[in-house]
Amino acid sequence: MARGSSWGDAADLVGRVLLTAFFIIFGFLKITGYAGFAKYMESKGVPSVLLPLVIATELGCGFALLLGWRTRVAAFLLAGFALLSNLIFHPALSDMTGQIIVLAELATAGGLLVLTAHGAGGWSLDARRTAQQSVLTVSGANAYATTSHS
Repeated sequence: MARGSSWGDAADLVGRVLLTAFFIIFGFLKITGYAGFAKYMESKGVPSVLLPLVIATELGCGFALLLGWRTRVAAFLLAGFALLSNLIFHPALSDMTGQIIVLAELATAGGLLVLTAHGAGGWSLDARRTAQQSVLTVSGANAYATTSHS
């Protein structure tokens, strides 16, 4: 599927939805189960005062990716977040469940790094902003050409 085609843009959108669902759902679960997540963080040696930052990262970057707004930055931050949380919270490679969780987190980070490199696709706020900037640049250049050389 070529980028810029409706199929490619649809695939980019579905990919963003699937990647962000995890972060958005767990962001809300951390709000509703705040005390439990705070205890879990403390049990892993992470100060629970960081929980609001974790929630803000998951929800803020998750919704930014979902909408395709500032995609490269949001995807890069979430990739780093996924890798860091993988190191801190899922180091148990001795059992099959731990291995599956680690591999899923690594795959998620990989998908996020692809978004970092390639952007959100045509059906995104980033693409809309780029298109508007192109129109403004062209109209500004046309205005300059007609007034400067007349």
